[in-house]
This record gives sequence, structure tokens and C-alpha cells, in this order.
Amino acid sequence: MTDADVTEQTSQHSGAATPVPYRSGFVAVVGRPNVGKSTLINALIGTQIAIASSRPETTRKAIRGILTTDNAQIVLVDTPGIHRPRTLLGQRLNDVVEESLSDVDAVAFLLPADQEIGPGDKRILSRLRSDFAVKRDDGTFKWKVPLIAIVTKIDELDRGALINKLIEINEFADFTDIVPVSALAHDNLNEVRNVLVENMPEGPQMYPSEQITEERPEDTIAELIRGAFLEELDDELPHSLAVVVDSIEYPQDNDSGESYSGKAQVIVSIYVERDSQKPIIIGHNAEHLVRVKKKLRTAVNRIVGQKAKLDLHVKVAKGWQSDPKQLEKLGF
Repeated sequence: MTDADVTEQTSQHSGAATPVPYRSGFVAVVGRPNVGKSTLINALIGTQIAIASSRPETTRKAIRGILTTDNAQIVLVDTPGIHRPRTLLGQRLNDVVEESLSDVDAVAFLLPADQEIGPGDKRILSRLRSDFAVKRDDGTFKWKVPLIAIVTKIDELDRGALINKLIEINEFADFTDIVPVSALAHDNLNEVRNVLVENMPEGPQMYPSEQITEERPEDTIAELIRGAFLEELDDELPHSLAVVVDSIEYPQDNDSGESYSGKAQVIVSIYVERDSQKPIIIGHNAEHLVRVKKKLRTAVNRIVGQKAKLDLHVKVAKGWQSDPKQLEKLGF
């Protein structure tokens, strides 16, 4: 079924066509680190709002992407991967997951087709059961909200292997629905959209149609910068990198407050934990800073609404991942 089918579908009652009711709600997107949560959300929304990286534990906030169709609006909550915390930051990330699961209308549980179901998946299922299910007398579970299995990275398997994987996932838990998808190849995305819409309650549109995220411009730019460094530096990048947009300054006359033409200044602080990590971020002759600025020029201009200049400053916040005051300062 295509998006148009979902939009146009009507039911016949007393000889008259009745429009499909408008549906809206929140979907928590959960799964182990690095199973494609951010990639799927970006593909569904149609633009990058969350960092997609091959490094585990890339997402640090419950980013909310807003998907609006003609007859539905779904808020997708991209949770940090549930994991055993090793630092205070890790514990805070798990707390973010707890908060984002607290009041949702459905759960999308991502399971990669090219990996075995492992202890991490079982831990997540156990957590979801404690939050969203009631155990029946026969030992099975009754879900309070729809639990949808989204089988990602299907382009990695041939047809026979995929069928076996879907059977295995069907036996893993009592899912409301199972949808295979390749977000990178945009294969079966419409079906994912349709299944999510079908599982939303009837409700009003919550956000303007053109709004695609709940994030502030500062937060979106900070995430894009962190994502750009993840790609630029790959294995060299300290996991302790944090990015904060301190301010966005629009050109205006100091006395009259009148705006004038010119570039907006986006002042950014990039934090690492040790002095030895600063040169890694900056690069020889500041090459890494230059490349990140160049790569993000168009995206930042679009977010700010005019031409903008990124002003990047690399700073040291010693041991910030385990320091409550520093974590608060950095927005965790």
C-alpha cells in the first residue's frame, strides 16, 4: 500500500464514503546501539535531524522527528541505545531512554537482519515488558501499546536468509507487526510509515505541518557538528567529544536594533576531556575545523535562515563524562 492509498482509503457506510480519521501519537524508536535508529528516522522524515554513524552510542538525546502525512502526524522519539552504563554520562543516557518511553503510543523495536538476536536485545525486551506489558496466567504477555518489530538492514541478506530471520524474530516476542526495511536503500519505507500510522490512536495534529523536529536550532546545529566530526575523524575521534552552540548572533545595528545584510555568527564550543585531544579535533593547520565548516555550510544556512559563519572553539572540560556539574553545563 502506498502513502496515497493510506490517504485516500475510505470506508463505505450507508452508501456514503466516510473519511479516514486523523491519527496522531508518539513512537519510541528503541534498539541496541548501532542498529540504524537514526538512519531510519532521517529516512522517514526525509532529511537529517539525527546523527547516523557506524560508531555505537552516537545518539545522546531523545531527538524527536515529526512525520506529517495528509491523515496523520507521528512524533518519532530517537532514543540513545540502551546499554550498561560505564560513566555518569552513560547513566544519564539510560535516564533519557526511561523518560522517552514513559508516555508513548507505540514502540518500534529495531532488530538488524544481519546480526543475531543477542543479550542486548533480550535486555531491551525485558525492559519493554516491564513498562508496557501484563503477564497472562499462561506466561505470555499482553501489550498495552503496539510493539512493532522493524527489521533493518535487509539489503545485507538474500531472500532465503531474510525469511529465516523474520521467522526467528516472530518467535522472539509477540509483536503486533513485523516490517522489514532498508532505510539506506529506501526499500519498504512506505510500508513502515503505513504500519506506524495504522497503530496510532485517533487524535489531532499536534505540530504545524512544516515542522520536522522538536529540537531548538542550536541543538540541531550542535548535533550536526558532532556528526561531522564523527565522520571526519572516524576511529581517532575521542568519544568524549561534546558540542554546544553558545549563541547565534544575527547582524544588527547596536543602537537601533535594525537588522542589516551580512552573515549570522554561530558561536560554538567543542569540548574534549584532555589537552592531548585538542590537536586531534583541530588537525594540522586546522584542517579538520575547515572541512567541518565547509561540509555544514549549506545545512547551517538553512537552519539559521540566512548565510551564516561557524565560529568553532575547541576547549577542555576535564573528565566531563563523570562530572555532574560539567554534564549539566553541557546539556545532559
